Amino acid sequence: MSYAFRVDDVVAAIADPVRRQILEVLRAGPLPARRIAERFPISRPAVSRHLRVLRESGLVRDTAEGRERVYRLDPSPLTEVKSWLAGFADSADVWNRRLDALETEVYRTRRDRRTAAAQDRAARDTATKGTATQGTAAHDRAAPGRAAPDRREKTA
Repeated sequence: MSYAFRVDDVVAAIADPVRRQILEVLRAGPLPARRIAERFPISRPAVSRHLRVLRESGLVRDTAEGRERVYRLDPSPLTEVKSWLAGFADSADVWNRRLDALETEVYRTRRDRRTAAAQDRAARDTATKGTATQGTAAHDRAAPGRAAPDRREKTA
């Protein structure tokens, strides 16, 4: 159960846009609380509350240096969230592959239908031409011993 609670704490912590911005600021390196607070238009106590939430979730670590608290990013809790999310990405990959296969089948079926339709048209055209020229061929065969008429085009 601690795994689920830890993921919940981390996700709840990064749900707030100010806390996400604080994490981005700390990505560049450790900073004292006052330097972090200077970057935001909210009060220092509000920034301190955000830092406390981040600290309790394990996303930042703080150390006392003189009179200041210096905060450092600790991205290790994000790996648990990442591994939890990976389970969804794997199923997304499965669905993406299935949808890609479906798309391929749709294109293949369309292509096959177009090819079949073109072949049907060609067969009909051939059959139509065959019946139209059949009478002429019958006439040519009807008179044995007679020379076939010259069907070549005459040039001027």
